Amino acid sequence: MAFKFENLKVWQRAVDLTGEIDQLIRSFPVEEKYVLTSQIKRAGDSIALNIAEGSTGQSNKEFARFLGMALRSAIEVVSCLHLGKRRSIINESDFNRLYNELEEVIKMIQALRNSLK
Repeated sequence: MAFKFENLKVWQRAVDLTGEIDQLIRSFPVEEKYVLTSQIKRAGDSIALNIAEGSTGQSNKEFARFLGMALRSAIEVVSCLHLGKRRSIINESDFNRLYNELEEVIKMIQALRNSLK
């Protein structure tokens, strides 16, 4: 692979997660299109995008800063999942599956960030 981030397992998992989020939001009601649908999609994409951007030719300190942004985006997705579940848009099974996947991605981001110190 040509770019450093493409070899990072955490980036690969984050990209996979964006696909899962995209599948999930297809079932959201129209009235959520510019609210929760947009927010969860942008936050989910931001996880992978920040990992990629931070990995490219930056210092470890700068990479760690971008990983912090990726972490915050992942937490934002978790919060969106809770909102969707509370609004009866996301069922228990989808919530649990994505929540568990986000837990793993968050742990991976934290481990990578800790390894840069």
